[in-house]
Amino acid sequence: MNTQTKKNKSFPLRIASIDTGSNGIRFEAAEFSGPDQWQSLASERQPVRLGKSVFISGLMESRAMDAAVAAFKTFARQMKELRIGHYRAVATSAVRESANGEQFARRIREETGISLHIITGSEEARYAHRAVRHSLALGNGKWLMADLGGGSLEVSLIDDSGILWSESHAMGAIRLAESLTGIKDDRNLFQRLLTEYVSTLRIPHAQYFSSINGLIATGGNIEALVKLGGSTRNKDGVATLSTAKLSSLVMRISRLTYRQRVQKLGLNADRADVIVPAAMVFLRLAEMANVGAFIVPFVGLKEGIMLDLMDEIVGKEDHALQMDRKISAGALAVGRRYQFDEQHSMHVSKIALSLFDQLREVHGLGPELRPLLLVAAILHDIGMFVSREKHHKHSHYLIRNSDIPGFAVRQLHLAADIARYHRKSEPALRHESFAALSKADRRIVEALTAILRLADALDREHLQNVTSVKVTIDPRTIVLRPTGKGDLLLEQWALRNRSKLFSRLFNRGVKIRGAAD
Repeated sequence: MNTQTKKNKSFPLRIASIDTGSNGIRFEAAEFSGPDQWQSLASERQPVRLGKSVFISGLMESRAMDAAVAAFKTFARQMKELRIGHYRAVATSAVRESANGEQFARRIREETGISLHIITGSEEARYAHRAVRHSLALGNGKWLMADLGGGSLEVSLIDDSGILWSESHAMGAIRLAESLTGIKDDRNLFQRLLTEYVSTLRIPHAQYFSSINGLIATGGNIEALVKLGGSTRNKDGVATLSTAKLSSLVMRISRLTYRQRVQKLGLNADRADVIVPAAMVFLRLAEMANVGAFIVPFVGLKEGIMLDLMDEIVGKEDHALQMDRKISAGALAVGRRYQFDEQHSMHVSKIALSLFDQLREVHGLGPELRPLLLVAAILHDIGMFVSREKHHKHSHYLIRNSDIPGFAVRQLHLAADIARYHRKSEPALRHESFAALSKADRRIVEALTAILRLADALDREHLQNVTSVKVTIDPRTIVLRPTGKGDLLLEQWALRNRSKLFSRLFNRGVKIRGAAD
């Protein structure tokens, strides 16, 4: 991540976050007296609409980028004046989807000195969850969380431990408003088309939400709707908005012109034109989740960014372990979407990482490649969701087209290739995706595939009979000593059949022996 840290763990600590959204840029600076306690030093929202035109033309307008640069210069000056030692700046869907997004991020860095990281939809959901978990006592139950921005909607099933399922939808408030720009003057037609557009929103696993504790909503639009509805916030800053109140608000607001919304309702100019599309998205979510109210904690990305950064600074966990946990949680969310065998997949990932660590002197790969194996191992069987037959190929497609926090596109593609070869044929140049890789990346895929094939063989029956495996390395041989339940004869047989790629790559035989040998 684009983060400034000094690894200074003494409090108080001053940090800042910047959320570069489609409809505005939010800046927060705070002084932390402990890992979860802070006092705001500065909070600001710059109404820069980077999403204007992006969702139609695919490009951010020069005027909007100029305004964003000016805002970042202001933030840089404030951070200097406030003696901020740690910061994190992120950009969401408008920058992510624009063809000039990377160019914009470079300009921010060159002209303001601030590193801007373009994050995925699932990373947005992760930050929102971090903020919500701090603000609300989630307990042991499951909750539906909806984070609506200008360009996208992240819908997640969450609990106190993390995100259980998540999906990003291209249905942000600005995107909807921009899509219907030509008919805004005809309010009846606009309302009818907007209703039809929003009705297309689907949640594939809506059956999972029958037992949720409630629907948590975040983002500037739902906060504005809470204020318009007259709901008050409790001592923890949390408000509740009933779906009946929201429905009446939609009817009331949609009758008003843009100017009346600004003058009579006191809405910001950049909120008045997107408030109706936003409200209708939330109503659609309430209908699908069958809930009667929204819980609005008045926190979002900027708070989640700060809390996540603070976790890293104080070193709650070793950073590598922390990244493993983040990536593992993201991969788990993808696997659960495709109803995978979670026990088998997590067990294979545990064995695969153990083999990776014990075989380091043989494969020679650096620790930075470990997450590729982790993701491939967790998701190697998700293709079963499509069909058991050729499921490795389906896994390859699904992983390539998924979204995992902290994972770049190249990493996803490599993990997909590794998972694709966990069974049957080995990596070969006759396969298009493998042939398209660089020579160095093909070497990585082959080596990690060889390890994954060994790990998967050790849970051949998906019963987790092998609890651990110890590796002994000889000049011409590696010896695997699995321990676990039963005689492990089937696992040993599978291991012999799956070890051929490893032997060919590393010019070493693979022998299987009992733990007592």
